[in-house]
Amino acid sequence: MAELTPIERVQRFFNREPVDKMPFFSGMGMVLLPAIKKLGYNFPSVHRNAERMARSAIESARMFNLDSVVVPFDMCWESEALGNEISLYEDSEDILYPTIPYKNWTEVDQVEISQDDIDNIMDKYPMNLLPEAIAIVKKEAPDLALGAWQLGPFTQCGQTIELDKVLKAVFKDTARVEDILDKFSEMIINIGKALKAAGADFLTLREPGVAADLLSPKTFKEMIAPRLTRILSGWESPKVLHICGSTDPLVEMMWQIVTDSGAQAVSFDIKNNLLETRQKLGDDALIVGNFDVFGLPCAEETTVEQAIEGIQTNVDGKVDAIWPGCDLWPDIKEDNFRAMEKAAREYYDGPTPAVGRL
Repeated sequence: MAELTPIERVQRFFNREPVDKMPFFSGMGMVLLPAIKKLGYNFPSVHRNAERMARSAIESARMFNLDSVVVPFDMCWESEALGNEISLYEDSEDILYPTIPYKNWTEVDQVEISQDDIDNIMDKYPMNLLPEAIAIVKKEAPDLALGAWQLGPFTQCGQTIELDKVLKAVFKDTARVEDILDKFSEMIINIGKALKAAGADFLTLREPGVAADLLSPKTFKEMIAPRLTRILSGWESPKVLHICGSTDPLVEMMWQIVTDSGAQAVSFDIKNNLLETRQKLGDDALIVGNFDVFGLPCAEETTVEQAIEGIQTNVDGKVDAIWPGCDLWPDIKEDNFRAMEKAAREYYDGPTPAVGRL
């Protein structure tokens, strides 16, 4: 039997059809410094240039035999489109992602999101660059699965107002926070639809600001879960829900969101106990995550052998695909990362709990 192409492998994975080997991919930021250097770019230049973004994403996947390309790379897009100025750190030689030095809204009662913002967000800079980048990827790398992602509404609040103000307002001004979350939710639905229409093969909804070490499970159930369900329900499949931080108390609710919305998979980061999660959710749940994105491929003290052991531990956690716990840190050690990819494919060739093998 011929080996599946990466996009075939990912498509079959999301359809719960048998695959030829363990998928190794991501739906979160995945741009790697060796690829950027090979292309002759510097790090700040790949974030607001559609062609450089697309080619950096493609080369990152190609160099390390990954099954997916992912755009965008940073979390400032929507906030910038809503009027905040960002810093690209264009004069820096360090790996510095774009940030928002000063936010136009400092309190939740200052937030003004118009219907025009919601309906026409993709026409605003820089959001209008994303379909262009997606089109380039689809043309230049049709054999690779293309993932795109969106921040959830609570985390998006933290990109337009300081997160600590939002966390306080959850209890002091609940109705106002819920109104803002609803507006962001409507906007995120529209963005996801546009990214899918542009050619994204799958979408990831990322809500890192709602982990159990930030919000109580009760608040998650009452305020966050209904909106995540609504967003994912508004997107075409395949779609993945990811939450960073402490999620062990949330896993059943997260999987309920996935099933209620018609999504396909749930993703966790390194704070999640994968074996306990598998036990809670059962073998029917499509689970991805959660290798350490810095400790294994980047940390100076981590040997190749330790990186391999980390991936083997990840597989032993009964995941259905190797998928990072968060954005990959760009400055990887190439030997470590190549060994991780090889180990992911070769360590175990049998079926995972939810996905069979050809």
